[in-house]
Amino acid sequence: MSAYLVARVDVRDWTKYKEYMRHTPRVIAQHGGRFIVRGGSKITLEGAEDDLRLVVIEFPSVAKAQAFYNSTEYGSIKRFRDGAGDAHFVVVDGYPAEEWDAVVRESSKLSPDD
Repeated sequence: MSAYLVARVDVRDWTKYKEYMRHTPRVIAQHGGRFIVRGGSKITLEGAEDDLRLVVIEFPSVAKAQAFYNSTEYGSIKRFRDGAGDAHFVVVDGYPAEEWDAVVRESSKLSPDD
């Protein structure tokens, strides 16, 4: 099942961070990953405004995401991010399509008054 690495980054030195950005795609790809979200504009729909950079990377599994993050290759690239800002990385399991289909069918039977 797919897993997603979600990173929120407070970038303070864009020159250093851009160097890091140049190197990450090849290592992510080596571990079967791909960017789903890589920065971009955001619109806050609920809660406090959040101006941190948001990155979402899809991997084939949690194990592949962890292997990417713990790899020697990523370790050597991560140094480009040192001093560029602070990051928070989490990995979360994806939601199986079959489960989604089942809950949509169940939800479709309900009315707003149920």
